[in-house]
This record gives sequence, structure tokens and C-alpha cells, in this order.
Amino acid sequence: MLSISLSTVRTRWTHFVGAFLAVALGVGLTASMGLALAATLDAPQHLKEQDPDAVFTVNAMLATAATVTTFTSVFIVASTFAFAVAQRQREFGLLRTAGATPRQIRTVVVVEALLVGGVAALAGCLLGRLGGPELVAWMIDERLAPSWLTVGAQFWPYQLAFWSGLLVALIGALAASRRASRTSAVEVLRESDVDRRIMTGGRWAFGGLLLAVGVVLLVQKIAADPADLLKRKTYTTQPLLLIGAFALLAPVAVRPFVQLVAWLPSRLPGAIGMLARESASASLRRTAAVAAPVLVSVGLVGSLLGASGTVGAGRADEIRNRTTADYVITASSGGRALPGKVTKAVRAVPGTRSAISASTTVEYLLEGVARVPCPGRVVDPASYAELARLPLVEGSLEKLDDRSIIVNEEWPAAAVGQRVDVWRRDGSKSRLTVAGVLRTGTGSGSDDVYVTAANAPGATPDRIEVRLEPGADRAAVAAGLREAVHGTGATLASTEQWIAVSLPDTKRENRLAVTVVMGLVVLYTLIALAATMVMATSDRRRDLSVLRLTGVTGGQVLQIMVLEALTVVVTGAVLGALVSGVNVLGIWSAVSILAGGAAPLSVPWGAMGLAAAACTVVAVSAAVLSATVVVRRAAQAPRVV
Repeated sequence: MLSISLSTVRTRWTHFVGAFLAVALGVGLTASMGLALAATLDAPQHLKEQDPDAVFTVNAMLATAATVTTFTSVFIVASTFAFAVAQRQREFGLLRTAGATPRQIRTVVVVEALLVGGVAALAGCLLGRLGGPELVAWMIDERLAPSWLTVGAQFWPYQLAFWSGLLVALIGALAASRRASRTSAVEVLRESDVDRRIMTGGRWAFGGLLLAVGVVLLVQKIAADPADLLKRKTYTTQPLLLIGAFALLAPVAVRPFVQLVAWLPSRLPGAIGMLARESASASLRRTAAVAAPVLVSVGLVGSLLGASGTVGAGRADEIRNRTTADYVITASSGGRALPGKVTKAVRAVPGTRSAISASTTVEYLLEGVARVPCPGRVVDPASYAELARLPLVEGSLEKLDDRSIIVNEEWPAAAVGQRVDVWRRDGSKSRLTVAGVLRTGTGSGSDDVYVTAANAPGATPDRIEVRLEPGADRAAVAAGLREAVHGTGATLASTEQWIAVSLPDTKRENRLAVTVVMGLVVLYTLIALAATMVMATSDRRRDLSVLRLTGVTGGQVLQIMVLEALTVVVTGAVLGALVSGVNVLGIWSAVSILAGGAAPLSVPWGAMGLAAAACTVVAVSAAVLSATVVVRRAAQAPRVV
């Protein structure tokens, strides 16, 4: 069996190029991220204590990216091996005719996977050795990582990447080998590439399991814990379940979608559109294998950007609804308080009404065990009530005084009139009465607690919200406010500008983290798409030779290949858009529940269109180049056997 496997890999290398590239790139990405992660984990403790936030950001980003990349690589490699086995039904039929047992067929497939996966994993480790330092340098340049971070001589990232890559290849091969072992000797007589049974029991089982788990988790979180869906780690990783389910079950929907997408081209004069449609419809395994990377790419882009955009829009809307201010003045990023002359100057600007507040922290006792800190705001109830629109489910801001507090729904005492023990910023304890209860909200960074200055010792003003009086001259007010903050280090911004820089999801580090995860996976799927297209086209010499013998020119053959590639890419993009829609609607539902009303919905049509366009360029280029080689070889040996 080993000699057969070696001979097959050597002579039919085009059947394994997709799996080789998928494993090599997956190992390379894993090794690169592992080296960057090792640089933070093995750094001296005193350096990590200097930049704890930066170290946490790097570790969280790399862990999330590694999870998404690993999931994607498992799926892509398994899909590629399954397609490679499906292409070789006649070959396995010949082996069965020669007396090979099902077990020997499985052994051949597994040995081939170990050979290809081992070499690919070694190549991936070399890629990781080059990519790790480049990744760290990029993170430092983008101020995501501390400047002292360097890749050392750690060996464990290479071991982890190599063995995980080999394991992924073996898992993909084991799934494909079961199908290969069921090949009968009669397959050698088949001359048609029409796929009769495209969904195996394993594909139904795993696809159905992922779909059920994905839907149940989504519904359960919407109903019981919608706030968890708004966490970046959750909305980055959980959509993979539904994306994987859609990709595994895609062959069921491929034929009707292909027929729909190719309906118009098939109605054009000539037979090119009809031939492209029927070719894509007949060979569903090939179509599904090529459409899968497109589905993953478009689905991931739509899910990630749609989720982050919807969460960000919902949180911005929540903050916007909390105030009627037209301008917000805040302390400088390095300062702790607004200078006293700023507050006096702002109050003196004619045609305005202002509310001055300060940040603080209030702690409460959770289940009698631990004190939980909550961000709060120190306000004057009378002036603040004129500008604020707090989302109170009970009570009112006007009832807030020195003996009371406004809390959110997560507090143990979340009913007006209840008494609660709190610890103020200076450590002193006080027992206050609940004057109002806030809706929990989306975690927009808004304050969870409101108290008066008597319950916030040492708190100094750091924000002034300013609203124009009816009939006031906006330009004159803006000029007055600019004059008030000039030379003080304070920042004047419109409410929209203030919201934009205050939201967690609009912070540069969060945007870059999402971009890194999305960029790595899209790059991975594009390379896998090109390799799969080369595999699919290189195995069609017989088909293309028959077309040439019927009078089809070489140029027309290429037109058929281009139109078929476009049809398959559009099919994958539509399926990716559908799974994105499901994921984003789930996030939107969670945001709407927490916000207490219909939240804004963000659908990244432009980004999904760019992902689909990139897939189109890659698929068409790979199809044309590989088909040109096949057509040229067919012209040199036109005889069909």
C-alpha cells in the first residue's frame, strides 16, 4: 500500500495540491500566531507588568484568531480531501477489481494524507518562522503590542503547529477514506461525471449537528443571556458553527441555486451558457467543493462586520438616546479633571444649558462573597435631569439625593425603595436607598450607577454636556465653547464625535483585532479556492477533449470555464450572504432586547461584495490558467480513450 500511495502522490500531484496548500498555510498561520503568543507568555514578568493592557489585547486577539483559523482549516482540509477522493472513483474501482479490500483502500487514502500532510506541515513551519517576526513587527507598528515584544527561540509553537496540521490532515483523510472504501469494482465502468449521491451519512450527521448546535446556542443566548452575544469573542467565534453547517449541507442547495444563477446566461444565444449550467449542475461535488471557500469567505466577512457594526450602531444609539446635549466637553486623555476655569467659562456662554458630572466607582457585595465595582457618574440631579434621558425602568432621576442611588437591573437590590450597602471610591461604606433602576442595556460603556457628590469623595468634574437653548446661534455658541476650552487641554466635540470616540467597538484596537481575524481567514480561503479550482479543472481533460471533438474552439472552452466559475462563485456568495443574515439577525435581536426597542441593523454589503469580487478574480484566473494548460495538452493528444 505504501508503494501505491507514493506512486499516486508522485504521478497525480494535482489532486493533492489543494490539500497541500490548505495544510501548509494553516500550519504557517498557527506557527506565526504561536510564536507571537509565546513572545508574550515567556516575556519577563516586569515587562508584562509595564504594559498589562497591551499584553492582554495581544493574547486575546491571537487566541481568537487561532480559534477561527483552526476551525476554518479543519473544514477546508476535510472538504479538499473529500473532493480529491470523489475525483478518483474510477481509480479506486480499478483497485477493487484488482482485489484490494475496503481496508486496503482506506489505508491508501490515509497514507497519502500522512505523506502530503507531513510535507505540508514542514513547509508550514518554515512559513511560520518567516511570518511570526513579521506579525509581531506589524502589531508593534500598529501599537497593538508593546515595543519590547520580540520572537524568541521557543520551539513549542512549531511542535503545536506541525502536529495540529498533521492531525487536521488525518481527520480529513479519515472522513474521506470511509467513502473511498465503499467504492465498488463497477465504478471502473463509469464514463459519466454526473454525481448521483453527493450527501453521505457523515456529512448529514456533522452538518445537521453543527446546524442544531448553532441554532440552539443562538436562540438560547437571545432568550437567556443576550448580553453574551455582544462580546467580541462570542460574535467572532460562534458564527463559525452556522457557517460550517451551511458549508457541509451546501450540496443539497447547490443544484437549485446553480439553476437559478445560470438561468439568464443559459438563455443567451449559443450553447455556452447552457453547457456551463449543466456542467455545474451535473458535477455537484466539484461545484460544492469550489463554492465552499467562497461561502466561508463571504459568510465570515458578513458575519464579523455585520455583528460588530450592529453592536456598535446599537451602542451608539443607546448613548445618543441618553442625552439631549449638542456638545460634550471632556478632560484631556492624560488629565484627571477639567480645570475649574473651564466649568466657569462654559456656564458663562450665552444661549446654553449645561450639566457637569464626574466619574467614580461604586462597589456592591455580590452574594455576600465578593465586592463588584461598577462605573458610576456623579451628578447634580436638578441640572442633569434637564439634559439626560436615562433609560429608567423604575423611579426617576429627580428623586436622587445624598441618601439614595440609581442602579441598573443587575444589582442585587434592583427595586425602588430597597436599601443596599455600597463602598465608595475612598473605601468608605454607606447604606443607600434605590431611587431608580436603569435598563441593563448593551454594555455601551455608559455608566451603571448615578450618585450625588456626597457619595463620591474626591471625585472631580471630567465632563460637561452642553445643550443649546431654543433660538440660540449655533455658530456663536460653538465659538464661545472653543474659547472656553482654548489652552486648557480640554476637548470640545459634538455629541456624535464624542460617541464615536467613546464606544468600545470604535476603538482602534478592537477594529484592528476584527480586521486581523477576518483578513487571515479570507486570505486562507482565497488560496484554498485557487488550489481547489486547479484540482477541479486539471481532472477534466476528458471532458474538454470531447468538447473539442464536437467542434468547440479553445476560446469557447475557456468561455465555458469562466462562466461556470462565475456561476459557482455567485452560488457560494449567495449562500454566504444567507448564513451572514442569520448570524447578524441573531445579534440584532440581542441588541434590540437589551436596548428595549428596535436597534439599528448594519449589513456590510460593500465588504461582502469585495470578498465575492476577490473570490471571482481568484476563481476565474485559476480556471482560465489551468484550463489553458489542459486544452493545450488535449490538443497535443486529441484522441479520447
